[in-house]
Amino acid sequence: QVQLVESGGGLVQAGGSLRLSCAASGSIFSIDSMGWYRQAPGKQRGLVAIIARGGSTNYADSAEGRFTISRDNAKNTVYLQMNSLKPEDTAVYYCNVKGRKSTTHFSFDSWGQGTQVTVSS
Repeated sequence: QVQLVESGGGLVQAGGSLRLSCAASGSIFSIDSMGWYRQAPGKQRGLVAIIARGGSTNYADSAEGRFTISRDNAKNTVYLQMNSLKPEDTAVYYCNVKGRKSTTHFSFDSWGQGTQVTVSS
């Protein structure tokens, strides 16, 4: 079993910053990709940013230049630094981690519980 614990969401004014964290724990042999997704009311969940094991990153157009994804492999943790936040960034943010379980080496694809980010105008 792999568990993800997210933190760092909250209420911020437009132009402000927030930093999200997501720590993975449990039966983990290795972690491949770590990513952040978001879902606004009435919309589908979509990719915000993703970081591969080697550190290469990919961002949604809406996040490019304002958000930075990073990871600490020693802590099995992924971060999302969000700057210059806009009201349209308001959503529930979910982390996603893909990797392989210890002992069996079967792959896993786990989601966090979600953390609310609200940006006021």
